[in-house]
Amino acid sequence: MEYQSIALTIDEGAAILQLNRPEMKNALNSQTRAELLHAMDVAVSEARVIVLTGSGDSFCAGQDLSDREEDGSFDLGRLLREEYVPLLRAIYDAPIPVIAAVNGAAAGAGANLALAADVVIATESAIFLQAFSRIGLIPDAGGTYWLPRQIGFPKAMGAMLFAEPISARQAESWGMIWEAVPDADFDAAWRKRMMQLAKGPTVAFGLTKKALRDCFDNTIEEQLALEATGQATCNKTRDFDEGVMAFLEKRKPVYEGR
Repeated sequence: MEYQSIALTIDEGAAILQLNRPEMKNALNSQTRAELLHAMDVAVSEARVIVLTGSGDSFCAGQDLSDREEDGSFDLGRLLREEYVPLLRAIYDAPIPVIAAVNGAAAGAGANLALAADVVIATESAIFLQAFSRIGLIPDAGGTYWLPRQIGFPKAMGAMLFAEPISARQAESWGMIWEAVPDADFDAAWRKRMMQLAKGPTVAFGLTKKALRDCFDNTIEEQLALEATGQATCNKTRDFDEGVMAFLEKRKPVYEGR
């Protein structure tokens, strides 16, 4: 598939998916969502870590409001069910780590696209905006699921009702994102984290993701059983053998991702 609105690069086990509509602040239209979904499939099969980022001075402005049905109307329910849900599930369920490198404003569905990732690293000048109520909509793209789990019910409710921008530093202090990085250091910071994960124990990372994703819905008995099953799987990997050997030999492990 030849991409028009995104760019995909894969190198050293790391896949970078870059939204590439800077003139539209990387707003999401049907073509962009289809290309992202395809690129996610490619990245999962060929890489050990995925980074989502934007081009220009914005991460993603959310839904492209000029992308309408043939009759000029919006069918947001259809868009969510048929286009957003598969993309968000691909990010959320990816068996390898997904980093959102938020290089600028992340608004509406763009903010929640970032929050679907496992780790969010943002430049200090970035903002997160649940902009939906400004145009008479409810938050979507998973925001009502992820945000209260990340920052708690009261702050999530305020962010969505007041639709006020949240700075990257504020998002970091609230637990919404992993870290906010000075603009000058941003590119080096997320690339360092990307390579750290690309060279790590991929099977263990994937099972860690699953354990954390499931923990809110499990009883303690179910969670302990999930841990035991996951650990039994890791126990049989080459990476576990390498990790133990490197520990005993007092050297840095070299993981193969299996």
